[in-house]
Amino acid sequence: MIKVNDNAKEKITALLAESGKPEGSFVRVGVKGGGCSGLMYNLDFDSELTDNDKVFEDNGVKVVVDKKSMLYLLGTELEYSGGLNGKGFSFSNPNASRTCGCGESFSI
Repeated sequence: MIKVNDNAKEKITALLAESGKPEGSFVRVGVKGGGCSGLMYNLDFDSELTDNDKVFEDNGVKVVVDKKSMLYLLGTELEYSGGLNGKGFSFSNPNASRTCGCGESFSI
């Protein structure tokens, strides 16, 4: 399961409203190869499910993760910070054994 903190929920709700995405759109979270630590997080809005998707809802936010990425993301919390030092979404992943300095890539 992917958890969504309160700040991330507020930002996701605002971005979905501003984006003009169709009704029923959700947050798609995934992992792909790359970055300085080997794996990178991928975050996007989507409105279509595939057969390989797992669907979760936390804090009123629908989150979809493909089955392959789920192995790397189980127990992860999606966070958002709007501060001056680091604005944007971040992932608190208990499975990551190492992360890069910017927090956008990790390894297991």
